Amino acid sequence: MFYYSGTAQQGWLYVPDHGEPLLMVFKDFQRAKDESGFKQVVSLVSPKEIPRTIAAFGYAIPNNIGLELDVLTANQYILFQEIFSDSNIIDISIEIRLQRAVKSDYEISLMRQASQMADKVAAKVPDLIKEGMTEIEFAGLVEAYARTLGHQGLIRMRMWDNDLFYGHIMAGSGAAIPSCLSSPTGGRGVNPSIAQGPGFNKIKRNEPILVDYVFALNGYISDHTRIFSLGNLPEDLLKAHDAMLEIQAMVIKTAIPGSVTGELYDMMMSEASAKGYKDYFMGAGERRIRFAGHGIGLELDEFPFIAEGQKLCLEKGMIIALEPKTFFSGKGVVGIENSFLVTDNGLESLTTFSDKITIL
Repeated sequence: MFYYSGTAQQGWLYVPDHGEPLLMVFKDFQRAKDESGFKQVVSLVSPKEIPRTIAAFGYAIPNNIGLELDVLTANQYILFQEIFSDSNIIDISIEIRLQRAVKSDYEISLMRQASQMADKVAAKVPDLIKEGMTEIEFAGLVEAYARTLGHQGLIRMRMWDNDLFYGHIMAGSGAAIPSCLSSPTGGRGVNPSIAQGPGFNKIKRNEPILVDYVFALNGYISDHTRIFSLGNLPEDLLKAHDAMLEIQAMVIKTAIPGSVTGELYDMMMSEASAKGYKDYFMGAGERRIRFAGHGIGLELDEFPFIAEGQKLCLEKGMIIALEPKTFFSGKGVVGIENSFLVTDNGLESLTTFSDKITIL
């Protein structure tokens, strides 16, 4: 709704194959009218009135109606089947996601701004972190600062039953605890109903502190991970982090328009294996995730996915979060994540804060 209309108010957007779009709003009508800029905006109390409203604006009831069936609830689908009993309902979720995957200049400018704010959050970490504070206490301070920069708070995810609150801040072994979330990092969280993210684990010296936070500004996001430490880290963790930076550098040069996303993942996996991190790359255990990057935009999990078996090719104007990480049970997580714009010459990083581990 927001992508096509400029408003997130509750309602229904009808886009005909010819003619002006029609925005039908349940709540709030005036806000939707002001925010969308559409010529045709009407107040509507029930979706059952959609066919009559469409007809009143001179449109014939279409033979085919495209809906985003990947996110439409079963009840909504059944309702639309009843409302449009003589029409065929077609899934156009793939087409919409492919369209959204390539960003306009306007969207790119918004995501550059979000990335600048993500860098500011990382730069603030040394002022906020202290030995002995809990992960959740530290997270609260980071989140409060992010809000002063305009962070919208809500992080949208498309995948069913996946939620994220700002991101993940975890210290030491707590970062390597797996969870149900479709993410390489998990974390214990504050209780079993959340079961991810920062918890009551205390931050100690000489352990990696993962700050994997999403900055959401004006609807659009930047995904950003940096590693901090109070004092030096063990040599094996430092070496693993450098290996992840080398994998990132390899992809930056290789990933150009036309690159097959699944082949990029295979290349990253092969390089991680060659460096001795096959069993630690992007998670630990049998159920570790099989991706090392993903598209971002209005949602955290947009096309394309740098994932096993993917056939989608990169296109100029896509923005991806690339996140090679290694996981060591009992020790923690090291690695990197940056937001990149796909250009003719490779990947341009929108986030610029140092990729090196920050030793405090």
